[in-house]
Amino acid sequence: MDWVSFQADASRAAIWVGGTEHDELRLSLDWLQATLARWKTPLAVCVEFDDVIFRATHDPTTPRLAILATDRPARWTLEDALRLSCAWPLLPIVSVASSLVDGRRRSGPALPGIEEIPWYDLPGRVETWLAAWENGRVGTLAVPNASRRDERLLGILPATASKPPSVAVVAPTPLEADGLAAMVPVAGGIVSATRCGRPRLDETASVLVWDVGAISADTLGWLAILAANCPQLAIIVVESFPRCDSVRAALEAGAGAVLGKPVAVEALMGTLRRLTSAADGLGERGPDG
Repeated sequence: MDWVSFQADASRAAIWVGGTEHDELRLSLDWLQATLARWKTPLAVCVEFDDVIFRATHDPTTPRLAILATDRPARWTLEDALRLSCAWPLLPIVSVASSLVDGRRRSGPALPGIEEIPWYDLPGRVETWLAAWENGRVGTLAVPNASRRDERLLGILPATASKPPSVAVVAPTPLEADGLAAMVPVAGGIVSATRCGRPRLDETASVLVWDVGAISADTLGWLAILAANCPQLAIIVVESFPRCDSVRAALEAGAGAVLGKPVAVEALMGTLRRLTSAADGLGERGPDG
């Protein structure tokens, strides 16, 4: 655990609270560290909860974000959340959930007031939150859970890139393709094409959002060929229930990111921003950085 960088610029720090040995959470943590590094935001990783409280009582500066690593149901209690909130009042707290928590997550968060994020969505969500804060906006974590439905987010989502990327959408059915395509403009892209089945191997868009249903051997084979034929194409794979082994296989085959269903507009927005920032000339800090 390294608290030196955290103390050097605590007002811009994030805190990861909990274990790092779970494969899915470890992968999510690696993505998170890469995202925070682009935004010059240090991350303090603390396995023991009591040490976080000790640090809070000895450092009055409030970090930007606290993340509870939830590797199993009932990993954290309301008392834990209250102690953390009392130590740093107004600190945004979210929970990142592994697949073992996935079923409960879909029925609602276990801790009142704590946003529960699936492990594969965390980097995209954090990218969106940081972009909002850098643009002087409060972001979605400052509004009640009941106001976080995607259709209510337009007024609080961050400004997107000056050159929206062209996005091709591929899904198993026209209805699913149209649903994803409707989210792309809100997430900061321009829909260039919608198709059913498999994507074309000569895709000319900047980004491909491909709803594969479930990652299979055939999907991975086509993905590898596509990535080889179109090395400039950023590929976002959408799967119904992402698991660590399938996500790693998709990334190794050439995907830039894997998102789950239902796709959250915050996660899609942050993922588009992360994958296209270099091509759009945004540098490391976004359009205003």
